[in-house]
Amino acid sequence: MQKIAIGLLSLLVMFSCGNVKNEEKKSASTPAAAAEKKDLEPITNEVLENAIIYEANIRQYSEEGSFKAFTKDIPVLKQLGVEVLWLMPIYPISTTKSKGSLGSYYAVSDYTKVNPEFGTLEDFRALVKTAHDHGIYVILDWVANHTGWDHVWLKTHPEYYTKDSDGAITHTVDTDWTDVADLNYDNQNMREQMRQDMIHWVANEDIDGFRCDVAGMVPVDFWEKTVEAIKKIKPVFMLAEGWEPELLDHAFDMGYSWDTHHKMNAIAQEKATVKEWDMRMQQIDSLYDKDDILMNFTSNHDENSWNGTVNERMGDAAEIFAVLSYVAPGMPLLYSGQEYDLDKRLLFFEKDTISKEKGKFFPLYQKLGVLKKNSPALHTGENAGSYTRIQTSDNTKILAFKRQKGSNEIIFIGNMTSKPNTFSVDHTGTYHDFFSEETIKTQPNTTFSFKPWEYKVLIKTSS
Repeated sequence: MQKIAIGLLSLLVMFSCGNVKNEEKKSASTPAAAAEKKDLEPITNEVLENAIIYEANIRQYSEEGSFKAFTKDIPVLKQLGVEVLWLMPIYPISTTKSKGSLGSYYAVSDYTKVNPEFGTLEDFRALVKTAHDHGIYVILDWVANHTGWDHVWLKTHPEYYTKDSDGAITHTVDTDWTDVADLNYDNQNMREQMRQDMIHWVANEDIDGFRCDVAGMVPVDFWEKTVEAIKKIKPVFMLAEGWEPELLDHAFDMGYSWDTHHKMNAIAQEKATVKEWDMRMQQIDSLYDKDDILMNFTSNHDENSWNGTVNERMGDAAEIFAVLSYVAPGMPLLYSGQEYDLDKRLLFFEKDTISKEKGKFFPLYQKLGVLKKNSPALHTGENAGSYTRIQTSDNTKILAFKRQKGSNEIIFIGNMTSKPNTFSVDHTGTYHDFFSEETIKTQPNTTFSFKPWEYKVLIKTSS
């Protein structure tokens, strides 16, 4: 691993009230409960430009698996530059048809309560308050496509659910999600109740937005009308678990960059080359608007539990792709345990835990957090830094690109193979190496020799 200079975080992040994407200023009054709890200015486009998002798996984060245990570590997240905290579903879990001994977080039995496994509502409120006190916004994982089989709607409103040809309520078709009952979005009353349950968390608990599970499986017009209603209370941040561009038109601020993630895995396993990365960047330009935000990640709860750890999927390339997730266009995600070199698949339906011992990745993510915060060139969203591919003498093995915004310019150069490579870069400039702190000059006739998976992040100097 390259030497990492561990610096003290001295960046002060200033927050100012404004609008999130597609949000016009509104004069709607704020409910009294939310007004009383207000301890952080509403999220803005400016905050999102250089934000880092953290996915918290409350059950597995600590031995206790509780809100209280996680809350103690919120100051640590601040050290990593985290500005948006995504909590995996915190609601009570259905026991009927459940999987494993504890069931899935995504089999919700009540949208308006907290899972007693994690603690009390007061414990949850303390978590949100602590996050806000540290300048961190909190979004909840919302499961709108289905409920658990214990949800009260199954008894009081069976018409809210999808039924098979025999009239029986069914799980989502073409899936193995047998522990959940599929909701019928043709029913307008169900839509309105779902909307009100989401509003509850913003109006009464001062939540700052939602990560919406399988968002592409729910009608776009539901999301658009719901987000419009929520934003009458305050600006919120909306993350879609989905890639569909239409989700980002009026409803969501950010979507999953699934294809980018898959390209990372393929290149790390040398099943693909830099050509596939270039094609992906071109695809993003053609599919999405300039102000759309995509989430970059090397892991998340699904990837870790079902497809393997970062080490299993990326091996020796794990570090270069961690860096790439921060410097490529988009917002970087950290999943619980990645900062502690998590190298096991966390159980999904049982109790598990992560080991919180700092290894090589904590200082790396800490330093990348400083880079992300201090570099306008790495901005995303409405005022994103540009992305320009730099040609090298071997564009199939060496990835080089420039991010720029105003006078701030950052160059990434990486050997995207498991073999040493010698190459030249078709670019001229004088730069400060962010990690080694050396001065490096690039010219078309300058030769670089990189070890397997070696990289450099270069910051433009004034000379």
